[in-house]
Amino acid sequence: MAKQRNIEILVGAFMAAGFVALFFLAMQVSNLSLAGMDEGYRLTARFANVGSLKARAPVTMAGVRIGRVEAVDFDPRAFEAVVTLRIDPAVDSIPMDTFANVFTSGLLGEQYIALDPGGSPDVLVDGDEIMHTQSAMILEQMIGQFLFSKASGDG
Repeated sequence: MAKQRNIEILVGAFMAAGFVALFFLAMQVSNLSLAGMDEGYRLTARFANVGSLKARAPVTMAGVRIGRVEAVDFDPRAFEAVVTLRIDPAVDSIPMDTFANVFTSGLLGEQYIALDPGGSPDVLVDGDEIMHTQSAMILEQMIGQFLFSKASGDG
């Protein structure tokens, strides 16, 4: 009887460990984390169109995640999307003339911000705005432009 109880305890512990592992895997996949996003410094960028960019989307430079999107807001005066980025404190020398682009990754179409550094000796600091931006490419608009050009006989 004691052997049966030991097996049940081991199976229960194995199941609990499996659930903990699945929880952490789900957190990784959904771009959530248990750590706060208070570390680092904030930058803002304005875009004409951000597509389906959401808070907690990655911010990358050279393909490496260096931060997260903290918020996506709308400026009713300029009719632009204002994106607040939280950059890791270790990345403290982003040039002032950096370009911010909205790109799509993967088959599911998750959107993220990719920073393309410039060559300025001046660097961005907490509260600065990235002046050079490129909006998201919207698939429906591209298809519409292609069909319109085919219908008008331009190619």
